[in-house]
Amino acid sequence: MNYLVTGGGGFIGSHLTAELVRSGHSVSVFDNFSTGKHANLRGLPILEIEGDLRDAEHIESAVQGMDTVFHLAALCSVARSVSDPKSTHDVNITGTLNLLEACRKAGVRRVVFSSSSSVYGESEVLPKHEGMKPVPISAYAISKLTGEHYCQVYWKTYGLETVCLRYFNVFGPRQDPKSEYAAVIPRFIDAALKGQRPVIYGDGTQTRDFTYVDNVVNANIRAAESPRMPGQIVNIACGGRLSLRELLAGLENILDVKVSPIFQEPRPGDVKHSQASIDRAQQLMDFLPRVGFDNGLVKTVEWYRMSLGMTEIVQPSRLKSKQTRPQRLSTIGQY
Repeated sequence: MNYLVTGGGGFIGSHLTAELVRSGHSVSVFDNFSTGKHANLRGLPILEIEGDLRDAEHIESAVQGMDTVFHLAALCSVARSVSDPKSTHDVNITGTLNLLEACRKAGVRRVVFSSSSSVYGESEVLPKHEGMKPVPISAYAISKLTGEHYCQVYWKTYGLETVCLRYFNVFGPRQDPKSEYAAVIPRFIDAALKGQRPVIYGDGTQTRDFTYVDNVVNANIRAAESPRMPGQIVNIACGGRLSLRELLAGLENILDVKVSPIFQEPRPGDVKHSQASIDRAQQLMDFLPRVGFDNGLVKTVEWYRMSLGMTEIVQPSRLKSKQTRPQRLSTIGQY
């Protein structure tokens, strides 16, 4: 099978690329490397194509001969979209349309689109399920919802198989903590390891369904292979939730340090609570998280220690959280 991963030099994309290579597939990566890194792909036997989704000719050339395209390339930040909505539109909406049209013309079998839990907005209903009406409250969320709609159109109108995966707060190794738009877990870990005080926007009681990156990679591969997935939109998460205060407590336990955060005003576009129902993903493609939050956090801290040249072994997490766990996971010991 010939696979193309857009955004393959980025955090999630590079993990997916590595797993596809390990599985023996022919893999190409399309990335403009504005946020992705060549170093994330070092040593992998792949074709790197440096290009931009906003250039239709670039992406038309890249998709030739591909069986499946994993579309992860995007400007992936709510905060960035608030400050610069036009760039988010151009990359995430126009770029996705360019990709879908190129895939239609080239006869690509399936496109797996990386969407986001942000499309649900500030709904108080938990857990969030795919039957809910999306109420996006940021340009980023709008861009992802629009991408979903375009995927649906290309499936229903042109017969291009599309699958939309709504990710919930993905974390893991290689996630950049330095950007002003960085996700919360790498920022917290980086600050704790350096003896600094992490910033919490809000009061720290906001909750997230943190999802380790290996689970997202597994979901992408299942979405590409399952015969039941064309035209579907599914949540990808662990099905639990954890507050930012509980997250910090977990890091304190792992690192055996006391972390004193700095509290600042909530950021525009951020939702208060997020938790996924993963029933549809379980039913349609037999998806279950392979790595639970506690183990994922330990693996992530270990990677950041190594990247900073710290060699002390991380002890198993003693995190005591209120995160709910899907019943099927607890019975087979995977969480």
